[in-house]
Amino acid sequence: MEKILEGKAFVLGNNIDTDQIIPAEHLVYSLSDPEEKKMYGKYALSSVPMEKSGLPNGGIKYVEAEKFDTEFPIIIGGANFGCGSSREHAPFALQIAGAKVIVAESYARIFFRNAVDGGFVIPYESVEKLNDKIKTGDEVKIDLEKNILLNVTTNEEYKLKPLGDILPILEAGNLFEYARQTDMIA
Repeated sequence: MEKILEGKAFVLGNNIDTDQIIPAEHLVYSLSDPEEKKMYGKYALSSVPMEKSGLPNGGIKYVEAEKFDTEFPIIIGGANFGCGSSREHAPFALQIAGAKVIVAESYARIFFRNAVDGGFVIPYESVEKLNDKIKTGDEVKIDLEKNILLNVTTNEEYKLKPLGDILPILEAGNLFEYARQTDMIA
């Protein structure tokens, strides 16, 4: 696992729910067929209302039309990210779109567990509210060893809560790989 993650930020508001992350009408695609699986990336964050997007005047889409992946590997969210149903497809869709890490004030418990258990995206919690300090398109760098987010665009640095016990699971790739590596299962 990379210890430094960097790229453009995509900023969202509070209460981004799983139906906004991947709308129910797009759950028809096969998770195992490579061509159909790309569709989860295409529709990731496609139902976020503009008032929750943090983008002025409608702004930028997470995944542009006719594309299957994003130019924004780092998502900055507000409180209660991933609320709604227990849809495992939500963190999966973000991963397929190209998200590597989400930094939010807080998470819905089931989204957090699905993100970690599947090894889909790294769910970091911020020490302070960041979705009003970072702008969509800002270049950011996250140091997983120091638990620091650096906004390269503004040269401002922010502390992140340590990943703690979930880090070994993420480093293993997912919960089942972690269980195999630690001899919990064969």
